[in-house]
Amino acid sequence: MKMIENYLDELFPNPRCELNYTKDYELLLAVMLSAQTTDKRVNMVTEILFDKYPNLETLSTANVEDIIDIIRPIGTFNKKASNVIVIAKHLLDQCDGKVPNNRDYLEALPGVGRKTANVVLSNLFNEPCIAVDTHVSRVSIRLGLAKVGDDPLAIEKKLTKKFKLEDLCKRHHQMVLFGRYYCTARSPQCENCKLRDICKYKGK
Repeated sequence: MKMIENYLDELFPNPRCELNYTKDYELLLAVMLSAQTTDKRVNMVTEILFDKYPNLETLSTANVEDIIDIIRPIGTFNKKASNVIVIAKHLLDQCDGKVPNNRDYLEALPGVGRKTANVVLSNLFNEPCIAVDTHVSRVSIRLGLAKVGDDPLAIEKKLTKKFKLEDLCKRHHQMVLFGRYYCTARSPQCENCKLRDICKYKGK
């Protein structure tokens, strides 16, 4: 584990979420919108979305067709557009416009599952949790931290045991970035990887 941690620290000494946001609810909405698409695409549409609707009040009363037009490039836009409006309404009506530090509440919101809740909780409240997306899953399996066939929750539990709790937020970002830019799904950069000897990737 120390070898993995040291290499991640070397590559990404100060990792951060690559989704752009300035308000707590913007992160929640951005992560919800990021399902099945890239952070880069999400940042493109949220820049327009949050400029046109600068607060929860305007988002909660927005025309769903207008939001669909804005977020169309990210796919599955009909459901996501509806989710934006409903989440904005719920936060205003139930939480005084603030994203709560409450997993159960977050996971009950439309379009918000465990992964999204973990990202929000760790980034906004520094809660010790790790979100398992496709990058984290792939890297975990290749490095022997999880097994082929493990579902996201199983991988999350294994990583939570292997990493220090206080490091989970950082490790999450590091593994996402490592999977996004180095240990990619196709043509990973294995040649100069310092974890090559412990990697289980067959194409290395």
